This record gives sequence, structure tokens and C-alpha cells, in this order.
Amino acid sequence: MDALSKILDDIHMRGAEYLYVSGRNDWNFCLDTQGEFVFHIVLFGHAKLHIDHQSGMTTPLSIQGGDIAIIPSGKKHQVYGCSANAAHIKSHNLYPEFNGHRNDPVLLGDPGRGQALLLTIRCLLDVDMARPLLTALPVVMTISNAMGTGAPPWLQIGLQFLALEAERSRPGRDTLLNRLVGMLLIECVRDHIEQLPEGSENWLTALRDPQLAPVLSAIHAEPEKPWTVADLASLACMSRSAFAERFSSTMGDTPLAYLAAHRLRLAAWHLRESQIYNNQQSIARIAEKVGYASETSFSQAFKRFYGYSPSQYRKQNPEPQ
Repeated sequence: MDALSKILDDIHMRGAEYLYVSGRNDWNFCLDTQGEFVFHIVLFGHAKLHIDHQSGMTTPLSIQGGDIAIIPSGKKHQVYGCSANAAHIKSHNLYPEFNGHRNDPVLLGDPGRGQALLLTIRCLLDVDMARPLLTALPVVMTISNAMGTGAPPWLQIGLQFLALEAERSRPGRDTLLNRLVGMLLIECVRDHIEQLPEGSENWLTALRDPQLAPVLSAIHAEPEKPWTVADLASLACMSRSAFAERFSSTMGDTPLAYLAAHRLRLAAWHLRESQIYNNQQSIARIAEKVGYASETSFSQAFKRFYGYSPSQYRKQNPEPQ
């Protein structure tokens, strides 16, 4: 499995829910879903999107029929019509409208001209596992004219299929929607990576680096292996010193520090999952799963990273993050 696919697998996207939003004349909604991915697919019409002022976004983003806007961290934002008053009217809180899957649209504004129809999707993820990815992505990503003739055929078909599935209640729909949303996320992240300039201080550039990408893929696929810098340098087909320098300058961390952080996040996920599903794996077994030969050394490393011992962490984190 390639590095990006494995990294996206590790964030455990799940529980996709959607809404149709029909906006007419002066309409405005807000959504605050911290720790979730949010997708706005504009099926037709025009709208504007504005992220909370703390994001640094100074002007609203214009989106139109065929565009997709993704807010990776679910940061508080507004979507509103293009009329002169739309940005200033009271926002309708969209979050309570999500309740499984509903086919009737949320109607906003008064009947009249300037209609827009959006398919809005929220999707849960494991915030702790996703943190490195979320910090590397912008507050909003867009794909313009995703349903137009210039878009990849598979993306056009996928979006049409997504819209169709959202309208129907057939067996397996939830699983299919989760996979279609995952497909959209992969395309958006890929598109963002391809547009990153050379020399960008963003670790995602490593995913397009033919020497570093196999290393990330190996770390995420087999974190339990007793990797050494020499082992990882061999995967990159580089000398040990050249690899260590290249990895550190691109990733902002040494190879073994990155590996250790990934192992500990993965261990924390196992601890949360075992508590949620009452599957009390032993600390020693979890330590072994993430590559620690000793429960003691694992517990010490975990406490340095999270501020809690593994057993304390498990008791204090009963809910998925």
C-alpha cells in the first residue's frame, strides 16, 4: 500500500452523514464540527464560504456548481448566498440537522431567485492519529469544477454516484458513502500535494518524493518492526547520512523520532479502542504491537509523550477522538 493510502487508513474515517441544503435569496448557515472532516459539494448555484477569523482567512471563498470545498479540521465556518445581505443575517446552525441521513433538504431563506443546492457531508475521524495530517493541510481545500469535463472521469462518476446514493435508501449505503467520501479526500489531498511548491516546508512533500515515500509507507505499514536508520536509508536507496539529513529537513523530525511518535499515537489508539469496546488488551500486548520489546520502556516513552501512563490514559479516554 502506498504511503498516502496508509496514512489515510490510520486516521479511521467513519460515520459519514450528509444533508442537502437549499438556499434561496438571503441564506446563511454555520457549522462547527471540530475533529471532523466537512465536505461541501455545490450541486448548482453559487455560494460563499468563510472560515472563523482565527484561521487567517480574510476574504470569503466563492464556490459554484461543480465545486467541492473541504474543511479538514471541521473548523467553524459559514456558507451563505451571494446577495448583498446574506453575509450579515443570522446564521442557521446546521449541526443539529445531522441525524443519520435525511433526504428532504434543509430549506434556508425565502422563496425567490438566487437558489443554490449543496450536499454537505460530515465524517468522523480519529483526531490524535490525524493530527500530523491536519497540521499539514490548509484550513480549506477546493476542487474546482469537479463534475465538469476537465475533471478526471472517475471523479465525475464518483460524485454522480455519491449524489445518487445520498438520495436512495438501499442496503449497504452507509458503507458505500464512507468509501466514496474517502475517495474524495484522497483526491483532494493528492491535488494539494501536487500543488505544493518545491522546497515547501510541508512534510506532505515527502509523499511525492520517490526516495522518502517508500520509507513512510514502510513505517506506517509495519511500525512494529525494529527499524534502524540504516534500514530506512536502504529503502530510500541513499546513504545513511544523506537520508537522515533529507528526511529531517523535509519532515521536520529525525527518522527515529517520527517513528517513535507514530508508534505512540498508534498505541494510544489501541488503548482508546480497547476501552470503548471493552476489549482490555494488556499494556504489554499493545507495547509489542507497536514495536516495544519492554512494557517498562513503552510506558516511560508513552508518559513522556502524553503526560499519562498507558493505564491512566486508557481510563481518561473512553470516547473515540
